[in-house]
Amino acid sequence: MHVMLQRSWFRCIACGTLWQTLREARMDYPDFASFYPYYLSEHRNRTCRRLHFVGSTLVLGLLFAAFVTGNLWLLLGMPVAGYGFAWVGHFFFEHNRPATFQYPLYSLLGDWVMYGQMLRGKVTF
Repeated sequence: MHVMLQRSWFRCIACGTLWQTLREARMDYPDFASFYPYYLSEHRNRTCRRLHFVGSTLVLGLLFAAFVTGNLWLLLGMPVAGYGFAWVGHFFFEHNRPATFQYPLYSLLGDWVMYGQMLRGKVTF
């Protein structure tokens, strides 16, 4: 019973922190269109963008491999591949803090919008 109460308490803390973060993101940027220019400004370094591209491509590859093979364990590698490459780009090349920490949902969407724009040549690779 005691362990169950501790787990419930932790979930409430984690959930409250997530909702607080989401509320703050809405106050800074009311919609994704207003956030995306900021997101691009945090990705000026070409190597950082390339690492994002590699990580996102690996995420898609892992998703495809999990679907084809039925090995759902491969899905666990998706956040490691995606965030791992992106965070290396930010910490070692861009020298800034990833937007994921402050704007998790907009940042995730920004990753995929930038990925698509890189594929189409609208953002330099």
